[in-house]
Amino acid sequence: MSYQSIERVSPIAAPARVGQGTAVEQSRAAAEVLAAVQVAQQCPRNTTTAIAEMREVCRNETLAKRAFFSYPKGKSTVSGPSVFLARELARIWGHVHHGLIEMRRDDVFGESEMQAFAWDVQQNNRVSTTFIVPHKRDGKKNEAAEQLTQLRDIYENNANNGARRVRQAIFSVLPGWFVDEAVDICRQTLNHGGGKPLPQRIADGVKAFEQFRVSPKQLEDRFGRPTAEWTEHDVAELGILYSSLNKREITVDEAFPSRVDEADLYGVPDDQAVADQDEQPAVTSGEWPAARQPGAGATS
Repeated sequence: MSYQSIERVSPIAAPARVGQGTAVEQSRAAAEVLAAVQVAQQCPRNTTTAIAEMREVCRNETLAKRAFFSYPKGKSTVSGPSVFLARELARIWGHVHHGLIEMRRDDVFGESEMQAFAWDVQQNNRVSTTFIVPHKRDGKKNEAAEQLTQLRDIYENNANNGARRVRQAIFSVLPGWFVDEAVDICRQTLNHGGGKPLPQRIADGVKAFEQFRVSPKQLEDRFGRPTAEWTEHDVAELGILYSSLNKREITVDEAFPSRVDEADLYGVPDDQAVADQDEQPAVTSGEWPAARQPGAGATS
C-alpha cells in the first residue's frame, strides 16, 4: 500500500483544543442540570394535583383524538398511547426531562446515530437508548426501500423513528398506574364522542374516509362486520385510524392492503382517480375535515 493510500484512510485527529464557545456551552449545560436537580428537590411534585390535572386534560376530546396511534403489522393491528400523550403526561407529572439527540450523521453509509432519553429529575430515574436510523423509507409491497438524500426527508425520517423511542422512554419513567388511568379516561372520552348519537358518529366517520378514497365496504371488512353493528369502541378505533392516516404515520395501502380497483368503487378511470386525489388539499390535523366535522349539516 502506498503512502498516499495510507494517508487517505487514516482517522482524523480530534481538535487539540476546545473553542471558547464549546467550553461555555459545556459549563452552561452542567449548571443547567445541577439547577434542575436542586429545583426538583426543593419543590417536589404534588401528586394529588398532577392526578387531578391529568383527569381533567384526558377528558378533553381534542387531546383524546391524538392520544393513540394505530398501524397494521402483518395480519394484526398495533395500537397504543401516542408520543403526544406521553409528552403531555410528562408535563403534568412534572420534573421530567425528555428529548431526542442526533449524535452523528453519516451520509456516506446513509445512517444517523440517535439517542432518545427521559429523566425523572426528582427521583433520579433516567432511561436512554441509542439506535441507528438508516436514511431509507420503506417502499410499497414488493418494492425496494427508497434511499433518502434530501435533508428534509432525512430529518423527518429521524424524527419519526426517534418519536417511538422517546415515547417508550417517557412511559418507562412515569408510574404505570398514572399512564393506565390516563389511557382509560382518553378511551372513555372517545367512546362518549361529545354526546353525539352513535349512528350519527358512524355516518360522519365513514363520510370522512372518502377523502382517502376508502369505501364503506373496506371499512366494514377491516372491522369484520357491517356499520349497522358497530359499537362505540369501533367508532373510537375508527377515529384513531383516521388520525394516523392524517399524520402520515401509515398509508392507505398499509391500512387497507386488500383494496379493490378504484374504478370499480367510484366508476372513474384509474388515472382520473389519481388526478382527483392529487388535487385534494393536504390534511394536517388529527380531526375530521372542517367541511365534514361530525354533526356538520346534520339534522336532529
